[in-house]
Order: sequence, then C-alpha cells, then structure tokens
Amino acid sequence: MNTENTPKTEERCPECGSALAFKSGKRGPFLACTAYPNCHYTKALHHGDGHVVKALGVACPECHHGELVLRQGRFGMFIGCDQFPQCSHIEKTDEPDHTALSCPACTKGELVERISRYGKRFFACDQYPKCHFAVNVQPIAGRCEKCGFALLVERKKGGKVVHQCADKPCSAIQGESAAESGD
Repeated sequence: MNTENTPKTEERCPECGSALAFKSGKRGPFLACTAYPNCHYTKALHHGDGHVVKALGVACPECHHGELVLRQGRFGMFIGCDQFPQCSHIEKTDEPDHTALSCPACTKGELVERISRYGKRFFACDQYPKCHFAVNVQPIAGRCEKCGFALLVERKKGGKVVHQCADKPCSAIQGESAAESGD
C-alpha cells in the first residue's frame, strides 16, 4: 500500500502514533496507517450499518434508550436501533416463505424462498449451512421420470411452461418422451 501520495489527516494511529491517510476500498472510504506494512491499523469511515429509511416510533427492546428504524443495508432492508453502534439490536423485516416441499438433497429440511443480495429470488434448504441445496426457479412436487430425483422445477421453454428435473446433471424435461412417441 503506497501512502506517499494520499491525503493525510490530523488524526494519529492509536496503535503506533503515525499519521492516518484517506483510502478507498470496495466497502467505501477508510483511514489507514501510513506506517504500513509495520502497522495494519484501519478505520472505516462508513460503518455499513445502512442508511435510515424510516423511523418506526417504537422503543428498542434491547437498550430501551433508542428507537427502532427501518434501514437499507448491503443485504436488503432490516430493522435496527437508531443508537447503533452502541446498541446492535437487529430484526429481520420478514421471515422466509416456506414452500412445504422437503429438500431432496438432505431430506431433513424444507425448501424456503429467499432473496439474494442482488434482489434475485431463489429457493434453498432451511438446514443451511449443513445442506447447500438451492434452485433458482420455482420448485414443484414430483419425481423425475428419468432419474427418480424427488423434485421438479417449473421453467418456460419455447413459450410453454414445462416441468424439469431439479437435479442439474439430469435436467430431463418431464413428459417429453411421451410427447415424442405420440408424433
């Protein structure tokens, strides 16, 4: 890290006493010690706590001093205390939707609808991180005619809705062999 041409601040590094310089990273601006590589001190200038969208007018159940606010963070909307970072109370805005379909990979979990950090919808096993099964399209109950996998997905193909095996190595379209023999 070259700190010769970076603007320095009046602040001093709490670890070694050297000057701190402004830097920019993938998570935003931060201060870094100019004594790098001997000192690795950094301080984020934005805490990544998300910007406040709306005050909810409800007292924080954890600290009882702050008020709950709706925030937009890196991974979507969440409810948190306005006294952050002194109080780190966080609530999710909603629970994932259960599909009532059991996970075909581990057979212990249930598939739930989730939203990725990019806003895309997917369905994953609620036993994560023990089970990593996930599909990006709507799962439906059924068994693959070709390989016997215990889950199908609904896809659009050629302007029609088709059912396809959810097992990626198989991916067989259901009912296709019957339709071919009828021609």
